[in-house]
Amino acid sequence: MATTKEYLEFILDGLSCLDGITYKQMMGEYILYYHGKITAYLCDNRFLVKPVPSAVRMLPDAKREAPYDGAKEMLVVDDVEDRDFLTCLLEEIYEELPEPKRRNK
Repeated sequence: MATTKEYLEFILDGLSCLDGITYKQMMGEYILYYHGKITAYLCDNRFLVKPVPSAVRMLPDAKREAPYDGAKEMLVVDDVEDRDFLTCLLEEIYEELPEPKRRNK
């Protein structure tokens, strides 16, 4: 099951107070970026983040699931209706996320 456009719009609305949120669609799913860094995946209408230390602290009971077959497990964010929590989560994990890879021209 692919992520619906309605779910994407719901998540983007919840993150609307953050500047610098962009997304890219890939094979029916979405990758969310915050100031150019990959911060979350929307897969099968699930909001997933990398299990960096700050995310694990903020989501101590979160399930771990792979966004797709063969991928590393990520943390499932269940409380996507709490706009303040989502905003805080992305702000907290931002520094721990890897810099985007530079493409050679």
